[in-house]
Amino acid sequence: PERLRDEVDSRTWFHTIDLGNGVRTPGQKDTPTEVGIMQLPDMGGRTVLDIGAYDGFYSFESERRGAARVVAADSWSWNWPGSDARRNFDLAHEVLGSAVETRTVLVEDVSPETVGGTFDVVLFLGVLYHAPDPIGYLKAVRSVTGGVVVVETVIDLLDVDVPAAAYYPSDSLNHDGSNFFGPNPAAVEGMLLDAGFARVTRFAPWTTNSWYSVAPPSEAPQGVVDKVRRRIEQRFARPRSGRMVFHAHV
Repeated sequence: PERLRDEVDSRTWFHTIDLGNGVRTPGQKDTPTEVGIMQLPDMGGRTVLDIGAYDGFYSFESERRGAARVVAADSWSWNWPGSDARRNFDLAHEVLGSAVETRTVLVEDVSPETVGGTFDVVLFLGVLYHAPDPIGYLKAVRSVTGGVVVVETVIDLLDVDVPAAAYYPSDSLNHDGSNFFGPNPAAVEGMLLDAGFARVTRFAPWTTNSWYSVAPPSEAPQGVVDKVRRRIEQRFARPRSGRMVFHAHV
């Protein structure tokens, strides 16, 4: 355990994974707590594909929950220069004695041929907002989904009542240039249906943020300023962005 702890501490981890013997990876995300709000379906005896596996928490969690077969698929985080993600996955895989299979594949290239078939449960967690082509990504996901896909994503424009998505130029979302679009719930549901899924279930946002900015012209009469401020506050005091889980069924 001491040697393992030293090795774990020498790396950068995104997921928090219990490796046993009191050793937990110091993940940026508290995944053991987060999993309780991911709305994962029953995995007992089912096949599971984890797209965007990163350090592998959800792959190993699916195995722990009794999945008959688990495939972890990734490319971006596993091949990113300087990233420890693939080394982290391999270390956890060895220490846990895991039978999870791996496929190094871009989301754009996901297909039954590249990941080894279709799956009862597909996990698509924290990936959609990284898609420059969201519907293209979801069509690839649909091609390998035999039952249900669990989509967890950033959502935005909650104050807009029609399907819409915010675009994040450069690194404007979390200083991360790999983020592209923040769809609102209606847009996520619409894209899933257009990608070929038959039915979508939404779950309540598990985190939300309110935002508004009031900056009327300084030379405007005070009555106009107050009126503009009231209208803006009324519209934008509602939660504007956050994260949300969807289930899409074939």
